[in-house]
Amino acid sequence: MASDLWTQFQRLGDEGYDRARCAEIAALAAEIRELKGIRKAVVLAHNYQRPEIFEVADFIGDSLELARKAATVDADVIVFCGVHFMAETAKILNPQKTVLLPNLAAGCSLADSITGDALAERREELRKLYPDLAVVSYVNTTAEVKAESDVCCTSSNAVRIVEALPNQNILFTPDENLAAYVQSQTKKNIVAWNGNCYVHHQIRPEHIQRVREAMPHVQVIAHPECRADVLALADAVLSTSGMIDYAKKSKAHEFLIVTECGLSDRLLLELPEKKFYKACKLCQYMKMITLEETAEALRSLRHPILIEEDVRARAERAIRRMLELG
Repeated sequence: MASDLWTQFQRLGDEGYDRARCAEIAALAAEIRELKGIRKAVVLAHNYQRPEIFEVADFIGDSLELARKAATVDADVIVFCGVHFMAETAKILNPQKTVLLPNLAAGCSLADSITGDALAERREELRKLYPDLAVVSYVNTTAEVKAESDVCCTSSNAVRIVEALPNQNILFTPDENLAAYVQSQTKKNIVAWNGNCYVHHQIRPEHIQRVREAMPHVQVIAHPECRADVLALADAVLSTSGMIDYAKKSKAHEFLIVTECGLSDRLLLELPEKKFYKACKLCQYMKMITLEETAEALRSLRHPILIEEDVRARAERAIRRMLELG
């Protein structure tokens, strides 16, 4: 098992995955699988997680896929290998289940850019100008923000959600770059919150242009959380799940993946016949979750997510509406 894992992880080109580390991973993965059976637990993991987390995940996906899975999962315990707002979303949809986050420090700079109180204040100000205003909040937000929203969205369904609403004026929170992308795809009036994902916002057009000049045959796939001048240089603008589907179906064999590096690791492991280059920007929060912490979460049911019921119920309405519309 450890030898097979070492062979597999060599594709990543990361010296940290030597034979000794792969042996540790194999042993921990075996323990986690046993603990999942004892706890009647599942592990949900985001595409940006460490490669070793993928080895124990029951489901890997983007925010929308994980939200859908969390709504239907058959388990007593959900271990969420992602960041805090994602674990909150799972708890919002599963109030009777135990939802664990292996590391409580795994937050999100984008989610931190807005609070429920600030959103409520801004919403009331704007409704004086736009009486039909609807609040669309990216799932990369806290439960308190979701509770103040009319509907949530993800990067893969943001345009569809906005188009499905009867409202012509939309307050889109909190990602200004995703809001700009949505505005480019709709005739509705999008009022953007002033926030961004630090990982995607740091990627500059010159980074993409250098790759274009050196390797013009490479397909460039960018996430809509990137700046507009970066998206303008991409062959496709897609969510992380969309990127995976695109890479699988494309006749091209080399891709520049313009998003957090964890997705490139997943693609390298799943599509070894193709090459994937990294933008490369790491999300410090996504990488906080370790296999050791995942095992400890299952051993001791450590770091359960707790949400006040009134907030949870109102947030659930916004998420359920997203699942219905998107």
